[in-house]
Amino acid sequence: MKPSFAIVGCGKVGKALGKFLTAAGYRAAGFAGRSLSSAREAADIARSGHCSDAPWEVTRNADIVFITTPDGAIKDTCDSISRNNGFAGNVIVLHCSGALPSTILSAAKVHGAYTGSMHPLQSFASADYDFNPFRGIIVTVEGDNEAVLAAKEIASDLSATAVTLLTEAKTLYHASAVVASNYLVTLLDLAFRLINAAGIAGQDAFNVLKPLIDGTLANIEKVGIPKALTGPIVRGDVETVEKHLKEIGSKNPELLALYKTLGFHTIAIAKAKGTISESAAAQLKKIL
Repeated sequence: MKPSFAIVGCGKVGKALGKFLTAAGYRAAGFAGRSLSSAREAADIARSGHCSDAPWEVTRNADIVFITTPDGAIKDTCDSISRNNGFAGNVIVLHCSGALPSTILSAAKVHGAYTGSMHPLQSFASADYDFNPFRGIIVTVEGDNEAVLAAKEIASDLSATAVTLLTEAKTLYHASAVVASNYLVTLLDLAFRLINAAGIAGQDAFNVLKPLIDGTLANIEKVGIPKALTGPIVRGDVETVEKHLKEIGSKNPELLALYKTLGFHTIAIAKAKGTISESAAAQLKKIL
C-alpha cells in the first residue's frame, strides 16, 4: 500500500501533486491552504482528502508532508506545523522550491522527521489538471537519505525521473533553471519585438520563428554547444553585426543593451567553436 500524504499550499504545484499522487495510489490525508476555499478546490481536484486552513490538522496523520507554499512562506509554515505538533514521528517532509535547501525544514526534525526537497523541473503556468505535468520531466531531490529515497520513489510513481543534487548546489542549479525557462521567455520576447518591428506580428511572428527555434534546440541536443552555434558572430561578420546595432538603436533603442550583452557572450562561444579569428573577435568586442 502506498503511503499517505498531505499538501500544505494549494497553488498549481500543490494541486497537481494532489491529483496525480492520488491517481498513482497514494492516499490523501488532507489539503491545507491560505484559505479554506483553496484547500477545498485542491481536494476536489484530487477527489480525495480532508481540507483545512490549519496545516497541522491535515499533516498529523500523513506519512509524507509536502509544503508547496511560495518560497518565502516555507520555513514559517514548517515552524508553525512543528509548534502545533503537526508532524508524526518518522514522517517525510518535502518542499518543492528550486532555490531553497532542505535545511529550512529543520523545525520538523524535532519530531523525528526526515527532510528533503523535491523540485519538479517544469513550468506550472497553466491550471489545466487534465494531463500529468510530471510525466517525462526531471525532478531534482536533496536532503536526508530517507527523504531522498522517498522523493525518488514519488518521482518514479509520477512518471518523472529523479536526479540527486548536493544541498549546497541548489542556488546555482536554480539559477540555471531560471535562465533555461524564465529567461528563454525574455530572449524570445526580444526576438518577437524585433520581428514585430520588421512588420511581422502576432501568430505570424511565432510561425516564422518557431521552426528556427525548434531546429536550434535540436542541433544543441544533437551536436552540443559550441557546435550548434551559427550566425554572423560565429562567422566573424562584423559588418552585419554593425548593421544590426545601427537598426536596433534607431528603431528599438530599449533593446540594444540586451542585444549587445548576448552578442558579447556569443563571441566566447564562437571562439570555442574555432571559426572566428582573433582579429574579428577583437572587432566585435569593440562594437559590442
